Amino acid sequence: MDNGDLEGGGDEAFHGKGGRKYRPVRPNDRAVLEMSSMDPGSSSSDSKSSIRKIKVGTQGNLDSDGREGSIPDNGGANGPHREHKLELFGFDSLVSVLGLKTMTGEQIPAPSSPRDGEDVSITNGHPKPSDAKMGTMMGVFIPCLQSILGIIYYIRFSWIIGMGGIGDSLLLVSFCGLCTFLTGISLSAIATNGAMKGGGPYYLIGRALGPEVGVSIGLCFFLGNAVAGALYVLGAVETFLKALPSAGIFTETTTKVNGTVSEPIQSISTHDLQIYGLVVTIILCIIVFGGVKMINRVAPAFLLPVLFSIFCIFIGVFLAKKDDPEPGVTGLSLESFKDNWSSDYQNTNSAGIPDAEGKAYWNFHALVGLFFPAVTGIMAGSNRSALLKDTQRSIPIGTLAATLTTTGLYIVSVLLFGAVATREKLLTDRLLTATIAWPFPVIVHIGIILSTLGAALQSLTGAPRLLAAIANDDILPVLNYFKVADGSEPYIATLFTAFVCMGCVIIGNLDLITPTVTMFFLLCYAGVNLSCFLLDLLDAPSWRPRWKFHHWSLSLLGASLCIVIMFLISWPFTVVSLALASLIYYYVSIKGKAGDWGDGFKSAYFQLALRSLRSLGANQVHPKNWYPIPLVFCRPWGKLPENVPCHPKLADFANCMKKKGRGMSIFVNILDGDYHERAEDAKAACKQLDTYINYKNCEGVAEIVVAPNMTEGFRGIVQTMGLGNLKPNIVVMRYPEIWRRENLKEIPARFVGIINDCIVANKAVVIVKGLDEWPNEYQRQYGTIDLYWIVRDGGLMLLLSQLLLTKESFESCKIQVFCIAEEDSDAEGLKADVKKFLYDLRMQAEVIVITIKSWDVQPEGGSQQDESLEAFSAARRRVADYLAEIKAAAKKEGTPLMADGKPVVVDEQQAEKFLYTTLKLNSTILRYSRMAAVVFVSIPPPPVSHPAYCYMEYMDLLVENLPRLLIVRGYRRDVVTLFT
Repeated sequence: MDNGDLEGGGDEAFHGKGGRKYRPVRPNDRAVLEMSSMDPGSSSSDSKSSIRKIKVGTQGNLDSDGREGSIPDNGGANGPHREHKLELFGFDSLVSVLGLKTMTGEQIPAPSSPRDGEDVSITNGHPKPSDAKMGTMMGVFIPCLQSILGIIYYIRFSWIIGMGGIGDSLLLVSFCGLCTFLTGISLSAIATNGAMKGGGPYYLIGRALGPEVGVSIGLCFFLGNAVAGALYVLGAVETFLKALPSAGIFTETTTKVNGTVSEPIQSISTHDLQIYGLVVTIILCIIVFGGVKMINRVAPAFLLPVLFSIFCIFIGVFLAKKDDPEPGVTGLSLESFKDNWSSDYQNTNSAGIPDAEGKAYWNFHALVGLFFPAVTGIMAGSNRSALLKDTQRSIPIGTLAATLTTTGLYIVSVLLFGAVATREKLLTDRLLTATIAWPFPVIVHIGIILSTLGAALQSLTGAPRLLAAIANDDILPVLNYFKVADGSEPYIATLFTAFVCMGCVIIGNLDLITPTVTMFFLLCYAGVNLSCFLLDLLDAPSWRPRWKFHHWSLSLLGASLCIVIMFLISWPFTVVSLALASLIYYYVSIKGKAGDWGDGFKSAYFQLALRSLRSLGANQVHPKNWYPIPLVFCRPWGKLPENVPCHPKLADFANCMKKKGRGMSIFVNILDGDYHERAEDAKAACKQLDTYINYKNCEGVAEIVVAPNMTEGFRGIVQTMGLGNLKPNIVVMRYPEIWRRENLKEIPARFVGIINDCIVANKAVVIVKGLDEWPNEYQRQYGTIDLYWIVRDGGLMLLLSQLLLTKESFESCKIQVFCIAEEDSDAEGLKADVKKFLYDLRMQAEVIVITIKSWDVQPEGGSQQDESLEAFSAARRRVADYLAEIKAAAKKEGTPLMADGKPVVVDEQQAEKFLYTTLKLNSTILRYSRMAAVVFVSIPPPPVSHPAYCYMEYMDLLVENLPRLLIVRGYRRDVVTLFT
């Protein structure tokens, strides 16, 4: 189907006698030139000529009689065989394993729906065997445990207890643990709602809240993981230098003020942290470049020293005695427990040593920011979703088990550490865990170094894959450099992650890095909670998580806790992180591509639309809340150039009927023929029309209807298009200016039929004459917008003129209202009434009353000034010839007078009277509105029992010599109101 068929329909509709077609709109017309750069997609002829062929492996093919049979498989070891399938009425098998695999997300092509119009080819062969999958313990629990138990517990936890006391520390652990536990519940609910692919939390958030939110939070989560890698590297280096001070290249001494006595304390140099940190980061990156298999083999070895070191720490706590192994250690003492119960927030220097003149003052808010990274890591299992045997079982159990285990460990450690040492020891000994460990401190040092290096290795491994997953979704073109093929290593993303990590290592201050990591992780957790909250609240049919222990209130509480913790830590960091996420969101919304998956926001819009529609009910909308919903009829009249599915200026005009973009346009077209035969043509035409609408930046939708003919199709449209009070209320179409020039005698009947159908359906009608000359948004118009108010239309012409003034192209124009009155009427009284009416409507317009003699009086002697007189004489002659022709045909056949397939009653005197009336109105418009930017005129209704041909002659005479005219008919209700 070419675009001539799209615009013209079938042969019967758009061919005149003798096979002659409509005169096309020429490609060099101004209205068409702007469409030259648009690619409306493939034409329907392509989809029509390419019949979809489905080859289904060894399952079967189509026999010559159309039934599905089987084909021999010569490639198997057992020779040829036949596969039998249960068939229903000669169609496909009842159970399609291929289809079921496709529904579960496996990468197997499946046949498309009959309207998809795409070829589907399913190749022979067996699926590629997958790698060994991991269970709950090795796949989720241990990675989460290893990621959660890190540097904060070893070198900062005892210091936190000394600063905040046992009471505030218990509150701190419970508060942060509750946040991650609620996030784990939300994560479990989303993970058990369907198959989960690579990308971790980005995949969950992006599929739930949309690509914009997913990419913005995903990139922030990537930065959080990259910065966390630097945090772990610095922790490992600091532990190493504490255990082996002689390895330091630079020496740095700080002073602790105790009353009047100043004590020098040896501290680690920032330069040593930077140098060793860079070296360790480079070594880890080299390991990461070795591949994920090497990392998976090494990672379990890091966990055993961690567990063994924790065991040694607890043994050392129970074996410790007063001043053994060092002064300040009291052993498990009730007195120490009481002394350390309350908080002791104070100033510290850059090394964390209490100092009255220190610049850093610690409080509960600051401790939250310092400690929260110790409870992160709950996403480690979801990041490995592609390697799990059963994601819907392993992720909930493993994640929540690791969260509860580490939270319990922290609570027990708060009680034991608070009772085993003095507050001074807790604040000054940053490696108290190594000091009290049994039997040797070096065990804890080795455990700390290996655990932090393992966590850093996991961060440097997960962050590049997260970035590669975002890039592979092809949402943001700027990330195309980080794309990788399936099964390939993300080397470029790994290199970029290494540079980010090195930049944070150069900072060298652990306490400055931890709040940054906290913000990014909290932002990700909030996104997971909001995703679950939105999905649970909308409760779409596809939302059926296996994890039943969730509720939207828990997700909302989890998201609220994440936001509260962010502001508790530091409101400047919170504002910066939210601003960064918002900036990425805005950039993705402008430059990004739309994802091919549904999201919760679209579902929310749908639910909101349904509820709004139900709230509107069937009651009529008050004029104060009335909005025009144009039904733009694209088909009449003529053939457009190739690849132009609609007249290029129709969208410009439809946009002029909206105020500040509010409202919606529905572009419809009708294809003649049988629906089953032209379904593919309709789909291709709908794609072309939708591309045209998007190109023109018109808020609207495209609809293509297949019907036996235009009349039946349009009647179906006006009856069924829309829903409730959201049905279109104005039919917009182009005036058929070419019908007489091309001698297309079928157009009058269809044109009149459309107008009559709109009257019956109570739809307003706007007919545009001179559409080729309609200005676009960049062509500024000057002069006046003239309204010829003849019949009551509910104020539709007034409203449309006001909407025109809101557009840049017409904002310099002024409105003139012409009231046509008979000669003996009170012109001044009518003018005063109209001015008062317009004032009450808050509309500024000049009112002009024109008095004309009675419509049935013939114009005086054919004045030469009347430019329409020649057109009037020609129209009268054609009407007389037409009436004589149908009368002769009726007399010859011995039937009543027939026209347009139905009986008519023609009064020749009345027909001439209508021509005189139209002539006077046309002459008046030419006299007063020759230079007007736009002219509005009320459409005269088709006379009852008059042939459609006669009405078209009336209309042609009305629009004669008028370059740009809007013919408007309102409907039986007001669209403007006097009440505010």
